[in-house]
Amino acid sequence: MVDLSIRAAQAHELPAILEFWQFAAENENRPADTPGALAALRLRDSDALLVAVDGMDIVGTIIAGWDGWRCHLYRLAVAPGRRRAGIGRRLIAAAEERFRALGGTRADAMVLDGNEQAHLIWAAAGYARQDEWSRWVKPLSH
Repeated sequence: MVDLSIRAAQAHELPAILEFWQFAAENENRPADTPGALAALRLRDSDALLVAVDGMDIVGTIIAGWDGWRCHLYRLAVAPGRRRAGIGRRLIAAAEERFRALGGTRADAMVLDGNEQAHLIWAAAGYARQDEWSRWVKPLSH
């Protein structure tokens, strides 16, 4: 991690991020990521998608979504060969700092029940499963 930095993703990096997620992110039980969806996210909030970059290489991502009311975390992903080196924690900390600056008071993370590897990083960062709530979903057709 000679030159690791965390910053907002740039528009020209969106195709590389989609490719990165194919091997570094959990992709089960979720709609497919698309260039249009990622471009729409960046258009709505250009600072929401954070990347960890080592030199020229993307080695991690997190989406720190703020809707003006709640702080939501999605798509925490770290390159498989770079895991357990603190990149995930640094991404989570950067997202939390973004939320504090925006006035957020509580963050939630979308973590699949079966993704036990992800449970470890979220627990290490101080997050806990909230048993009182369930996520209800409805796919929207276009």
